[in-house]
Amino acid sequence: MREFWLCFVPLFVAVDALGTLPIFISLTAGLERARVRRIIWQSLLTATVVALAFLGVGKGIFALLGITVADFMIAGGALLFLLSLRGLLAGEREHFFENHETLGAVPLGVPLLAGPAVFTTSLLLVDEYGLIPTVLATIANILIAGVVFWASDSINRVLGESGMRTLSKIASLILAAIAVMIVRKGIMSYLG
Repeated sequence: MREFWLCFVPLFVAVDALGTLPIFISLTAGLERARVRRIIWQSLLTATVVALAFLGVGKGIFALLGITVADFMIAGGALLFLLSLRGLLAGEREHFFENHETLGAVPLGVPLLAGPAVFTTSLLLVDEYGLIPTVLATIANILIAGVVFWASDSINRVLGESGMRTLSKIASLILAAIAVMIVRKGIMSYLG
């Protein structure tokens, strides 16, 4: 159970459902509720399948290429840090396109819910805590994103635009701290 929670927290920050919520709201504004529900289901299914597939083949690809865990920790930590800086310094994440038929798959499912931060974090967590806790934490966080999307109207009314931006910035700051910790562990692995 402890391993699950140790996987859950970094993945919660990496999925960043609250940070993605303003984009979700802007992309689905004006759509009828039935279509928004289809988009939510499409985003959850896509994010789950892609994240779990990456967990399944990512380590094999690294072994084939001769990439060590320490290599990936340093590179992944640096990438997470850059992603967190973009979230801290930018006004909002970029909008990709607004094709409503595939909106749930791209950009919501991938890369917003299951993107570089989730891929990097999940592979590192598998090495640290094992496959089962990481898979369960990944699925749980993607489902939480679905609940957040489902409650988007209520959350937007309660927090307002400034509250949403504040939560997004806090999540980016936590992601930066996690990135520094990952790089530190990678360097220590090389030195040890």
